[in-house]
Amino acid sequence: MSIVTVQLGQCGNQIGFEVFDALFNDSHCPRGLCSKRENEAYQASCKERFFSEEENGVLVARAVLVDMEPKVINQTLSKAAHSGLWKYGQHSCFCQKQGSGNNWAYGYSVHGPRHEESIMNLIRKEVEKCDSLSGFFIIMSMAGGTGSGLGAFVTQNLQDQYSSALKMNQIIWPYGNGEVIVQNYNSILTLSHLYRSSDALLVHENDAVHKICAKLMNIKQISFCDINQVLAHQLGSVFQPTYSGEGSFHYRRNPLGAFKDPALYTSWLEPVHAFSVWKTQRAFRKYEKSAALVSNSQSLVKPLDMIVGKAWNMFASRAYLHQYTKFGIEEEDFLDSFMLLEQVIASYCNL
Repeated sequence: MSIVTVQLGQCGNQIGFEVFDALFNDSHCPRGLCSKRENEAYQASCKERFFSEEENGVLVARAVLVDMEPKVINQTLSKAAHSGLWKYGQHSCFCQKQGSGNNWAYGYSVHGPRHEESIMNLIRKEVEKCDSLSGFFIIMSMAGGTGSGLGAFVTQNLQDQYSSALKMNQIIWPYGNGEVIVQNYNSILTLSHLYRSSDALLVHENDAVHKICAKLMNIKQISFCDINQVLAHQLGSVFQPTYSGEGSFHYRRNPLGAFKDPALYTSWLEPVHAFSVWKTQRAFRKYEKSAALVSNSQSLVKPLDMIVGKAWNMFASRAYLHQYTKFGIEEEDFLDSFMLLEQVIASYCNL
């Protein structure tokens, strides 16, 4: 079962490269505690899921790269090809910005429709290379113009054209102290649209990853490359192939004592159904032991409520609304987004 990755904007393309590089390096790491046969099956599973293979043996990432200017895409293609072991195909799409800045409305209402046919054709070509499509993995920013507005538009199109395939969006939650002045507007519009069209959102907070780099990895001068590599490691471990082989992979419902406590879960969900463990003897990259936790919990209620509150304060004073209305996003669209996200917050608070 193959996954087609869609990398959107500077954020999505830079993280996407690190993810594919981590997956490739992992598949060529020492096999840890598993047998040679199990390791070969693991490598084959990883290749089938994320790469296609050329006749010369070079692996090609199952990915489509999209940005509104060529610089980042060219850098990403070059870095991948430089390894000589894996690369991206020529499936990339870009155009020059036209005074749009970090504008969600421009990415969603102008750039998306203008390049819909070419972007979806590139995605279709990647899908046709798959013997069996499992779904799409969309990597994007939540607050930027291209990565968020265009990402919401592309995800909506994927839902329309590939309704039976899984759509999982990995979104980068912006720094709390702000990256762009309209990031809260962009964020609520992105989240409300993805809520309607995506099957799952994997959220990473920039502030939390920054803290990992500073406190756990003791990095003094933290760069975006450092942050992206941490994200890639976490995402790679989540997508690590779980091959059963000769019993090396195990799936058990709630086998850990600490996770049996009913207080950890909502009242209508039994602990035995609320927590599952997937494990394999195969080490991930250079780590003999590692663990990744994916949870659906109330942890994002506070940051989500904060973003909605900040966006509402700006909206109440009509700040920067003209940047959105001139590209077709009306005040009613904002009100719909506020209402939906406030319902989401209320639902999570009532768990």
